[in-house]
Amino acid sequence: MNPNEFTKDSPGRLVLTPERVHAFIPNPLPTELELSPQIIKLLGEADRALGHLNGIAQSLPNPNLLVRPFIRREAELSSRIEGTFATQEELVLFEMGRPNEPARPDIQEVANYVSALERGLKRLHELPTSLRLIRELHSDLLRGVRGGSQRPGEFRKIQNFIGQRNQPIGRARFVPPPPSDVLACLDSFERALHAETSIPPLVHMAMIHYQFEAIHPFEDGNGRIGRLLLPLILCERKLLSQPLLHLSAFFEIYREEYYDHLLQVSQRGAWAEWIQFFLRGASEQAREATEKSRQLLDLRQRFQEKIRTKRASALAARLVDQLFKSPAITISYARDLLKVTFPSANLTVQKLVEAGILSEASGQKRNRVWLAGEILAILSSQRARPVSSMEEEA
Repeated sequence: MNPNEFTKDSPGRLVLTPERVHAFIPNPLPTELELSPQIIKLLGEADRALGHLNGIAQSLPNPNLLVRPFIRREAELSSRIEGTFATQEELVLFEMGRPNEPARPDIQEVANYVSALERGLKRLHELPTSLRLIRELHSDLLRGVRGGSQRPGEFRKIQNFIGQRNQPIGRARFVPPPPSDVLACLDSFERALHAETSIPPLVHMAMIHYQFEAIHPFEDGNGRIGRLLLPLILCERKLLSQPLLHLSAFFEIYREEYYDHLLQVSQRGAWAEWIQFFLRGASEQAREATEKSRQLLDLRQRFQEKIRTKRASALAARLVDQLFKSPAITISYARDLLKVTFPSANLTVQKLVEAGILSEASGQKRNRVWLAGEILAILSSQRARPVSSMEEEA
């Protein structure tokens, strides 16, 4: 990390580590910030897009209908930023417990992200976003996977850094605070989470995310935990009634700009550029989430019409709604969900197969698994990186 790249406007200070390299200690976040006309404009667009998405969330026939699908999508894309890959289909098949087929390590890592985010949402009813909650989520994230030996749930006591794999710390792109300063930085971070501030919530979220990544408090998993916190804060601050907005899709498309903006805040206090980037992401992802929500709700309606055409029982309609939470199903799972006999569950699944809603995915005679391919297709689709606002405003 080159100290000459850090200007007088940097919101922190450089110190020498025992390894004789410079590390960055961020200042406490401000409680007031002057907003440029461009930020105010982008904030208005983001707030409107978020309002439209919240309208969808509040009108859901079942409040939890779309939550888990969007959580899986966030887990997939946030993990992809760190080089961990698992598809929506792999995730739902993993959740069904494919027998005699060990999961790839990447799938377990992404599944852990799903579990950590779901745990965080449940814990918000009894615990605010806090260092305690963050440690719990980190423990869930790294349980039984690569990085699991690196003190899950505990803040680091060694120096870490951001750089290319297998390169020494002397060639790091960014070196966060030394271990001796981590707890003081985290204490300031936790106070900032709940500070009284005139800064608009979405702008404050952008600043909170930067601060967490600048501290980099764990040995591993910092990027994923930092992004996982965003939907929790949105729900805690009542900006959304359901966690349907996930920024990782935007950050994954613009990965290099994402990293560059965070670094440039540290180097030269480039808050305006980072906040504008963050607000564009919030707007784009809110609009995309609104569109995907509508597509899924329209698909649910078409599925229900197909069921009525087949004159299937009410059990089939219940199973259709379950498919939006988990687009994979087994007979045993359907039996337990519907509280019916195995033959009755089998008959219900076959009705959905006949209606073209499910197709068999395992290719086995026993322990068969069926998938709702149309649901997975909507969740897996991702827009290509456009040649639009990012490039035009550069």
